[in-house]
Amino acid sequence: MKEENEMAKNAINSAIAAINKEGELVDLHESNGDIERYIFFDDKEGKSIYWHSTSHLMAQAVKRLYPGARLAIGPAIEEGFYYDFDIDHTLNEEDLKKIEEEMQKIIQENLTVERKVLSKEEAKQLFSSRGENFKIELIDEILDDQVSLYQQGEFIDLCRGPHIPSTGSIKAYKLLSVSGAYWRGKETNPMLQRIYGIAFDDKDKLKNYLYRLEEAKKRDHRKLGKELELFSLHEEGPGFPFFHPKGMVVINALLDAWRKEHVKRGYQEIKTPIILDRELWERSGHWDHYRNNMYFTSIDEREFAVKPMNCPGGILVYQSQLHSYREFPIRMAELGLVHRHELSGVLHGLMRVRCFTQDDAHIYMEPHQVKQEIMGVIELADYIYRLFQFDYELELSTRPENSMGSDEMWDLATKSLETALQEKNLPYRVNEGDGAFYGPKIDFHLKDTLGRRWQCGTIQLDFTMPECFDLSYIGEDGMKHRPVMLHRTILGSVERFLGILIEHTAGALPVWLSPVQVVVLPIAERHYSYALEVKQQIAQAQIRVELNDENATLGAKIRKAQLQKIPYILIVGDKEVENHQVSVRDRKEGDLDGFSLQDFLLRIQNEIQNFIM
Repeated sequence: MKEENEMAKNAINSAIAAINKEGELVDLHESNGDIERYIFFDDKEGKSIYWHSTSHLMAQAVKRLYPGARLAIGPAIEEGFYYDFDIDHTLNEEDLKKIEEEMQKIIQENLTVERKVLSKEEAKQLFSSRGENFKIELIDEILDDQVSLYQQGEFIDLCRGPHIPSTGSIKAYKLLSVSGAYWRGKETNPMLQRIYGIAFDDKDKLKNYLYRLEEAKKRDHRKLGKELELFSLHEEGPGFPFFHPKGMVVINALLDAWRKEHVKRGYQEIKTPIILDRELWERSGHWDHYRNNMYFTSIDEREFAVKPMNCPGGILVYQSQLHSYREFPIRMAELGLVHRHELSGVLHGLMRVRCFTQDDAHIYMEPHQVKQEIMGVIELADYIYRLFQFDYELELSTRPENSMGSDEMWDLATKSLETALQEKNLPYRVNEGDGAFYGPKIDFHLKDTLGRRWQCGTIQLDFTMPECFDLSYIGEDGMKHRPVMLHRTILGSVERFLGILIEHTAGALPVWLSPVQVVVLPIAERHYSYALEVKQQIAQAQIRVELNDENATLGAKIRKAQLQKIPYILIVGDKEVENHQVSVRDRKEGDLDGFSLQDFLLRIQNEIQNFIM
């Protein structure tokens, strides 16, 4: 019993904050014993508090080293934290090391972190005396008469909190990078310097994180995409990737598999125009809810928009003829090229672009078919993700503030999604207020080999757009009825999915998807004729094959093939010519015994077939 009490005491001692009995997140020293539960680093709230507290620690260190620095903002973000500063000195890697050293000194001082409440005028006078004009601007925007501040030693900052009890609570941290950032994200505002960092409650966790960070750099899809000759990025088209022949082989193989699976599951493929009349986007609601992310043009004195989404075009296809309930569900799929305006600062390889191919589908159905269709999409998504060995998590997003449709429609749509998830017995978390403007949604978050999560597929249930476009079908009673509409993607953006897949596999794409599946390497010039014969037979079997006849050593040829992540290397020398065989080097298993060409073809064909069936 004594040992259990000691363990409980140690656990409480590692608490960061608390939730009181009124459900409020509070500092430990302000909880007054009225605690519903404690918050620890491993909680989502705990990480955010810990990271935000470390941003304050870093800001204090910066102010000690650069007293003239002015503070902007320093929030916790999805992974770590940052703080923006106005400093008359360009920070570099050496400066980050000095700041880290100063942070360690503050940790050793173990300063108590205290919350203070001042009137707005008192707070403005305080920050004015310190020359902190950015803080005064923030205070002016606060609606309450009072504001909260947090102080540790000589450092004080405007903050809602809560925070860790003392600076000594921070165990492990690392400053990662420094970059430029406009104040409030507006290009007309001053340019500040932003320092990014990460922190953990355990040194081993930090060590593992930094290892994953280094591994992620090695797997960077932009670097590998160039090395593997898949795609390139050019200043002449920022945010518009250029795909090379090998990249198109990969995309076409991916989409071939996508199409085959969709045909099996009763989908029909359509194609709609990239540019459509403004009036269509007004009717769909995109003009009011998505206009800032769209591109526009004028033709024959009419205003047009470049489509950011495929749904309005797909609706016009549905409306082109009268439908009967006997046709339902109608599953229309489209690999549609869409364009979305993104700020240049957020563009990132294939992950954040201005044009991409969305593997869209819109399903039209009767109300009683909704649950079954949602479950069918979940099953398709599960099949596709497991094909690429992705684990995934599900998130249900509910009605946002800026939305269309009645409360009744939203309640019915949300309940339908919840019921399908529950009947599939799938765990999910709720993301309040993050649905599409026309309906709630289920998002699929893939987990890659480094533990990172990527949102790809989505299922959006929509009772709103059928109303906007007056969609109908003839029911069993011979009368017109309103269909229900389901929007869904599986890959999401084909380009982004490829980027994720490249990093997930470190460029070693599965055999069926590899741009070059086999390379034949003759050891010497006298082996070239047989190597060419081998290549031709492999090509006839519809395997993607290359012959490396460069005047280079065998070791150099093997090294080149390995860097290109080619799954199979076939080596041809005197023994192979004499025995009509090939020596096989497998990308995963290494050197294998000699194969007859027919046995090798059977091996690779079985591997491809087993992977995609």
